[in-house]
Amino acid sequence: MNKLMALVALSTLAVSPALAADGAKLYTEKTCSACHGPAGNKTLMPDYPKIAGQNAKYLEKQMLDIKSGARANGNSAAMKGVMPLVSDAEITAIAEYLSKLKP
Repeated sequence: MNKLMALVALSTLAVSPALAADGAKLYTEKTCSACHGPAGNKTLMPDYPKIAGQNAKYLEKQMLDIKSGARANGNSAAMKGVMPLVSDAEITAIAEYLSKLKP
């Protein structure tokens, strides 16, 4: 069982840099930077969230909830039109990327 856990840990480490690189590209391509700023810490509007450095699972959950309609409060309406264009795998990559940025 320890070998299996080690393999899982190694595979996670091997994938993370690729996800982060894809996440950076996706963050720009999916227009996230238009509202959240190029580095996720300088927003278009004062009440938009600064997302740089946030927990990856938190970011992923928020994006998935906006996409599904489970979250429809506050400024989530601004993202509602974009989220159908972002796959779940892309959401994960963007969240991982953002979690590694400095707030």
